[in-house]
Amino acid sequence: MARVLICEQDFDMAAEVGRLREGDGGVGAVVTFLGTVRDRQGALQGISSLELEHYPGMTEAAIEAMIDQAFQRFDIRGARVVHRVGVLQPLDQIVLVAVTSAHRGEAFQACEFLMDYLKTQAPFWKKEATPEGAHWVDARISDDQALQRWGITAANAAA
Repeated sequence: MARVLICEQDFDMAAEVGRLREGDGGVGAVVTFLGTVRDRQGALQGISSLELEHYPGMTEAAIEAMIDQAFQRFDIRGARVVHRVGVLQPLDQIVLVAVTSAHRGEAFQACEFLMDYLKTQAPFWKKEATPEGAHWVDARISDDQALQRWGITAANAAA
């Protein structure tokens, strides 16, 4: 099974987790993060859609490198990242990060590491549609700060 899937169609979280842990009797913990599209961003209400763009091939390679780093940093047995692209609506599933390990602590840390890395380093571009029009979503300083706790410096957000 590939560790990374970029797709337009929705995904089945239970099926993805099932495939990740299939046949591995050493798995004692499965930690997942499921991200969904909100209908608001901070004080901004009324987001009607979120459009995600990426560079095919480059995006998958970047996420594969993130997963390689997770395997180097944490004692994990498996990892899977599913990320949707295209036009999504509020409440739609957007991203799944699933990690397996023998023990929960490593799985939680690796899952959080991968999500922090995805938010700042994965080559995705997001455009929100609102009643006032569409606009590209800027990187957030808080996402860069979250990555710093892993010893990685990113300067994606404007001050």
